[in-house]
Amino acid sequence: MIACGAIAREVLAVMEANGLSHVDLTCLPAILHNAPQKITPAVEAAIAEARAGGASRIFIAYADCGTGGLLDALCEREGVERIAGPHCYSFFSGNDRFADEGDAHLTTFWLTDFLARQFDAFVAKPLKLDRYPEMRDMLFGRYERVVYIAQEDDPELDAAAAAIARRLGLAYQRRSVGYGDLPAALLAATARRAS
Repeated sequence: MIACGAIAREVLAVMEANGLSHVDLTCLPAILHNAPQKITPAVEAAIAEARAGGASRIFIAYADCGTGGLLDALCEREGVERIAGPHCYSFFSGNDRFADEGDAHLTTFWLTDFLARQFDAFVAKPLKLDRYPEMRDMLFGRYERVVYIAQEDDPELDAAAAAIARRLGLAYQRRSVGYGDLPAALLAATARRAS
């Protein structure tokens, strides 16, 4: 399994809870999300490395994640599957529910547990908000709300997510979604691969 580092904690939890210790896991750097054009080449290299190491069955635990369909094209070329969804916010929320909400996504800044923990490293510093807070309105002015889709019930993460919303000047909403579609996707992939 080749996974996005931003969901490594959740993938590991699903694997442990379901006795998937026989599955080899490679996590790519989460920072790739700051340059989505690098995701597909990184996944391609990981597939080649896994095959060189003898892997015959590979599953990609990445959504499209801003690759504009390039990740799907790679998966088709390589004969591998990936988790369904445009990004992790979708499969954590549940892809069907996420699709039903439609245009509300355009004005929503989504946080997962990972981003609630790593907001400064993955958003504030790369966008230079730590040095130029006046850029907030330019970068986030069209957003209306922060939606924190919580994988865990952790008061500290909830407080961090609420603080991020305040920092961005946006309304705050928390949804407890758990792992959404992730467990079913991983279990289905390992079941198909085992048969």
